[in-house]
Amino acid sequence: MRPVSSTGVDVEPCHPMMRLILLLLPALVTGCARPGPAPVASAPAASVRVAVTTTETVAQIRPVAGTVRPQDRAVVAARVMGLVTQSKLAVGRPVATGELLVTLEAGEISARLAQARATLQQAERDFARERSLEAQGATPAESVRSAADRLQLAQAAVAEAETLLSYTRITAPFAGVITADFVKPGDLTAPGQPLFALEGTSRLQAEAAVPDSLPALAPGVAVNLMLDGITLAGRLAEISPSADIASRSRLVRIDLPADAAARSGQFVRVLWPAGDETLILAPAGAVSVLGQMERVFVVAEGRARLRLVKTGGSREGRTVILAGLEAGETVVLDLPPALRDGQTVELRP
Repeated sequence: MRPVSSTGVDVEPCHPMMRLILLLLPALVTGCARPGPAPVASAPAASVRVAVTTTETVAQIRPVAGTVRPQDRAVVAARVMGLVTQSKLAVGRPVATGELLVTLEAGEISARLAQARATLQQAERDFARERSLEAQGATPAESVRSAADRLQLAQAAVAEAETLLSYTRITAPFAGVITADFVKPGDLTAPGQPLFALEGTSRLQAEAAVPDSLPALAPGVAVNLMLDGITLAGRLAEISPSADIASRSRLVRIDLPADAAARSGQFVRVLWPAGDETLILAPAGAVSVLGQMERVFVVAEGRARLRLVKTGGSREGRTVILAGLEAGETVVLDLPPALRDGQTVELRP
């Protein structure tokens, strides 16, 4: 007869060999188990040297890309219509202040000037005659005033024509170098048409777009620059009071030192002050690397406690701790190879 379980379900009788295996299984499992590691508490105390983490407040610098630009630069355009008869333009050519560079031919302006001068001569004769007749009592004072008004109109017409004629001789507004030329002899110019571009060489500035999130500085403040690996001491000349809505940045101009070996268009880094930051510093010997992990042992209540940290470079022989430690904590120096998390320690000098 087959045995019945307490639930009323038939149970298959166990084979004798199976019973033996079931009886021996606990013993086999116990015999094959490896002994665990000895508890840390039973390990002898490790003799270690320690130090305390410190803090230091440093000024943060944010590099901003910029470009060297001359303070004096201009695109000179024609002010009257005329034919280019002479041009001394050449890219890279240095010029002096007031040097004649482009000459235009405008016959209608010359004719207007001749007409204005003839009218002026007639007005001067009329005014002189009226004054003479007034002195003799042969003409009323109103005639003299009318002659004087015509004389003033004639003088103004001459001044206007002479001014227009001066626009046919285009000179350099300041000393510098020609960086672009847009006309040649024989070209016809129109008012507003560019003739050439000129840049000064004596006063250079660094132009940069500084993010609006960085602190604003007052004009005149010293700002360092990095040019070809050399640090230069510049001075803030201009800063826009409003930020560009597209780039969220402000345009700044920084004067370069007079002896700076720089050229227009050269790349420069503006080292913009970004405020102060408090750094947590630990001795370099307190941080050890295991694989890709950076670790530190902290002494607390007489035991070594393992901490994983994140470092941020070094500063004067000490390691900057970005995460994992606080200021004033005691850390183990020259980490002993056998030191374990939770092990008791003895401090030595």
